[in-house]
Amino acid sequence: MSIASVCVFCGASTGTHPAYREAAQALGRALAERKLTLVYGGGAVGLMGIVADAALAAGGEVIGIIPQSLKDKEIGHSGLTRLEVVDGMHARKARMAELSDAFIALPGGLGTLEELFEVWTWGQLGYHGKPLGLLEVNGFYSQLTGFLDHIVGEGFVRAPHRDMLQVSESPHSLLDALDEWQPSVQPKWAEQKPS
Repeated sequence: MSIASVCVFCGASTGTHPAYREAAQALGRALAERKLTLVYGGGAVGLMGIVADAALAAGGEVIGIIPQSLKDKEIGHSGLTRLEVVDGMHARKARMAELSDAFIALPGGLGTLEELFEVWTWGQLGYHGKPLGLLEVNGFYSQLTGFLDHIVGEGFVRAPHRDMLQVSESPHSLLDALDEWQPSVQPKWAEQKPS
Protein backbone atom coordinates (compact mmCIF):
# COMPACT_ATOMS: atom_id res chain seq x y z
CA MET A 1 0.00 0.00 0.00
CA SER A 2 1.31 3.43 -0.91
CA ILE A 3 1.09 6.07 1.81
CA ALA A 4 -0.29 9.43 0.68
CA SER A 5 -1.64 10.77 3.99
CA VAL A 6 -0.61 10.40 7.64
CA CYS A 7 -2.79 11.04 10.68
CA VAL A 8 -0.86 12.55 13.58
CA PHE A 9 -2.18 12.23 17.12
CA CYS A 10 -0.61 14.70 19.58
CA GLY A 11 -1.18 16.99 22.50
CA ALA A 12 -3.23 20.17 22.61
CA SER A 13 -0.46 21.47 24.88
CA THR A 14 3.27 21.69 24.19
CA GLY A 15 4.46 19.77 27.24
CA THR A 16 7.35 20.76 29.49
CA HIS A 17 10.36 19.98 27.28
CA PRO A 18 11.44 21.98 24.20
CA ALA A 19 12.20 18.67 22.44
CA TYR A 20 8.47 18.01 22.03
CA ARG A 21 7.98 21.24 20.08
CA GLU A 22 11.08 20.52 17.97
CA ALA A 23 9.85 17.00 17.17
CA ALA A 24 6.44 18.29 16.07
CA GLN A 25 8.12 20.82 13.78
CA ALA A 26 10.44 18.17 12.35
CA LEU A 27 7.57 15.77 11.69
CA GLY A 28 5.48 18.46 10.00
CA ARG A 29 8.41 19.37 7.73
CA ALA A 30 9.16 15.72 6.96
CA LEU A 31 5.56 15.07 5.91
CA ALA A 32 5.57 18.09 3.60
CA GLU A 33 8.97 17.16 2.12
CA ARG A 34 7.60 13.74 1.24
CA LYS A 35 4.40 15.23 -0.21
CA LEU A 36 2.33 13.42 2.43
CA THR A 37 -0.92 15.06 3.53
CA LEU A 38 -1.12 15.66 7.27
CA VAL A 39 -4.45 14.72 8.84
CA TYR A 40 -4.88 15.77 12.47
CA GLY A 41 -7.33 17.03 15.08
CA GLY A 42 -7.69 20.54 13.63
CA GLY A 43 -6.52 22.60 16.62
CA ALA A 44 -4.25 25.65 16.47
CA VAL A 45 -2.77 25.16 19.95
CA GLY A 46 -0.14 22.88 21.47
CA LEU A 47 1.74 20.30 19.44
CA MET A 48 -1.33 20.07 17.20
CA GLY A 49 -0.84 23.62 16.00
CA ILE A 50 2.93 23.26 15.77
CA VAL A 51 2.90 20.18 13.54
CA ALA A 52 0.26 21.76 11.30
CA ASP A 53 2.10 25.08 11.04
CA ALA A 54 5.38 23.34 10.22
CA ALA A 55 3.78 21.27 7.46
CA LEU A 56 2.05 24.34 6.00
CA ALA A 57 5.24 26.43 6.15
CA ALA A 58 7.05 23.70 4.21
CA GLY A 59 4.38 23.73 1.50
CA GLY A 60 2.41 20.72 2.71
CA GLU A 61 -1.30 19.95 2.62
CA VAL A 62 -3.01 19.82 6.01
CA ILE A 63 -6.53 18.58 6.78
CA GLY A 64 -7.96 19.18 10.24
CA ILE A 65 -10.95 17.36 11.74
CA ILE A 66 -12.48 18.97 14.83
CA PRO A 67 -15.76 18.53 16.69
CA GLN A 68 -17.95 21.61 16.92
CA SER A 69 -17.82 21.37 20.73
CA LEU A 70 -14.01 21.68 20.69
CA LYS A 71 -13.67 24.18 17.86
CA ASP A 72 -13.65 27.15 20.22
CA LYS A 73 -11.82 25.44 23.11
CA GLU A 74 -8.97 24.08 20.97
CA ILE A 75 -9.09 27.16 18.76
CA GLY A 76 -9.75 25.56 15.40
CA HIS A 77 -6.90 26.31 13.01
CA SER A 78 -8.03 28.85 10.42
CA GLY A 79 -5.08 28.52 8.01
CA LEU A 80 -5.38 24.87 6.98
CA THR A 81 -5.82 23.47 3.50
CA ARG A 82 -9.16 22.20 4.82
CA LEU A 83 -10.87 22.20 8.22
CA GLU A 84 -13.81 19.84 8.67
CA VAL A 85 -16.14 20.38 11.62
CA VAL A 86 -17.89 17.20 12.77
CA ASP A 87 -20.53 16.31 15.36
CA GLY A 88 -18.37 14.66 18.04
CA MET A 89 -15.28 12.70 19.02
CA HIS A 90 -16.41 9.43 17.45
CA ALA A 91 -17.03 11.17 14.14
CA ARG A 92 -13.65 12.93 14.43
CA LYS A 93 -11.72 9.69 14.90
CA ALA A 94 -13.64 7.86 12.18
CA ARG A 95 -13.06 10.67 9.69
CA MET A 96 -9.34 10.96 10.52
CA ALA A 97 -8.97 7.20 10.03
CA GLU A 98 -10.91 7.32 6.77
CA LEU A 99 -8.66 10.04 5.33
CA SER A 100 -5.36 8.49 6.47
CA ASP A 101 -3.07 5.74 5.17
CA ALA A 102 -0.91 5.63 8.33
CA PHE A 103 -0.90 6.91 11.92
CA ILE A 104 1.79 8.50 14.09
CA ALA A 105 1.59 9.55 17.74
CA LEU A 106 3.73 12.41 19.00
CA PRO A 107 3.83 13.05 22.75
CA GLY A 108 0.43 13.90 24.17
CA GLY A 109 -2.03 13.18 26.92
CA LEU A 110 -5.05 10.96 27.41
CA GLY A 111 -6.66 11.87 24.10
CA THR A 112 -3.50 11.04 22.17
CA LEU A 113 -3.19 7.67 23.88
CA GLU A 114 -6.88 6.89 23.41
CA GLU A 115 -6.70 7.70 19.69
CA LEU A 116 -3.56 5.61 19.23
CA PHE A 117 -4.93 2.59 21.09
CA GLU A 118 -8.28 2.72 19.32
CA VAL A 119 -6.76 2.74 15.85
CA TRP A 120 -4.29 0.04 16.94
CA THR A 121 -7.18 -2.13 18.17
CA TRP A 122 -8.97 -1.63 14.84
CA GLY A 123 -5.84 -2.90 13.08
CA GLN A 124 -5.51 -5.86 15.46
CA LEU A 125 -9.10 -6.82 14.71
CA GLY A 126 -8.51 -6.57 10.97
CA TYR A 127 -10.69 -3.50 10.39
CA HIS A 128 -7.79 -1.88 8.55
CA GLY A 129 -4.28 -2.78 7.41
CA LYS A 130 -2.66 0.61 7.97
CA PRO A 131 0.68 1.07 9.75
CA LEU A 132 1.09 3.01 12.97
CA GLY A 133 4.01 4.36 14.92
CA LEU A 134 5.31 6.34 17.86
CA LEU A 135 7.74 9.20 17.41
CA GLU A 136 9.87 8.69 20.50
CA VAL A 137 10.97 12.05 21.89
CA ASN A 138 13.20 12.48 24.94
CA GLY A 139 12.19 9.04 26.30
CA PHE A 140 8.53 10.08 26.44
CA TYR A 141 7.16 6.67 25.44
CA SER A 142 9.86 4.44 26.98
CA GLN A 143 7.77 3.30 29.93
CA LEU A 144 4.77 2.67 27.67
CA THR A 145 6.76 0.50 25.27
CA GLY A 146 8.16 -1.42 28.24
CA PHE A 147 4.63 -2.03 29.51
CA LEU A 148 3.53 -3.18 26.06
CA ASP A 149 6.33 -5.75 26.07
CA HIS A 150 5.17 -6.82 29.55
CA ILE A 151 1.60 -7.50 28.41
CA VAL A 152 2.93 -9.61 25.55
CA GLY A 153 4.92 -11.63 28.08
CA GLU A 154 1.81 -12.03 30.22
CA GLY A 155 -0.17 -13.44 27.29
CA PHE A 156 -2.64 -10.62 26.71
CA VAL A 157 -1.25 -9.41 23.37
CA ARG A 158 0.28 -11.54 20.63
CA ALA A 159 3.79 -10.56 19.52
CA PRO A 160 2.77 -9.87 15.88
CA HIS A 161 0.15 -7.42 17.16
CA ARG A 162 2.70 -5.72 19.43
CA ASP A 163 4.98 -5.43 16.39
CA MET A 164 2.31 -3.47 14.52
CA LEU A 165 3.56 -0.40 16.41
CA GLN A 166 6.73 1.00 14.86
CA VAL A 167 8.92 3.22 17.09
CA SER A 168 11.67 5.64 16.08
CA GLU A 169 13.31 8.83 17.31
CA SER A 170 13.56 10.21 13.76
CA PRO A 171 10.59 11.35 11.68
CA HIS A 172 12.24 10.19 8.46
CA SER A 173 13.18 6.73 9.76
CA LEU A 174 9.69 6.31 11.25
CA LEU A 175 8.09 7.25 7.93
CA ASP A 176 10.41 4.75 6.18
CA ALA A 177 9.38 2.02 8.64
CA LEU A 178 5.69 2.78 8.10
CA ASP A 179 6.21 2.67 4.34
CA GLU A 180 7.87 -0.76 4.54
CA TRP A 181 5.46 -2.26 7.10
CA GLN A 182 3.33 -5.26 6.14
CA PRO A 183 0.06 -6.11 7.93
CA SER A 184 0.08 -9.06 10.32
CA VAL A 185 -1.62 -12.21 9.12
CA GLN A 186 -2.03 -13.43 12.70
CA PRO A 187 -5.62 -13.53 13.96
CA LYS A 188 -6.29 -11.76 17.24
CA TRP A 189 -7.71 -14.89 18.83
CA ALA A 190 -4.99 -17.43 19.57
CA GLU A 191 -7.29 -19.98 21.17
CA GLN A 192 -10.18 -21.89 19.66
CA LYS A 193 -13.59 -21.73 21.30
CA PRO A 194 -14.43 -24.86 23.28
CA SER A 195 -16.73 -27.21 21.37
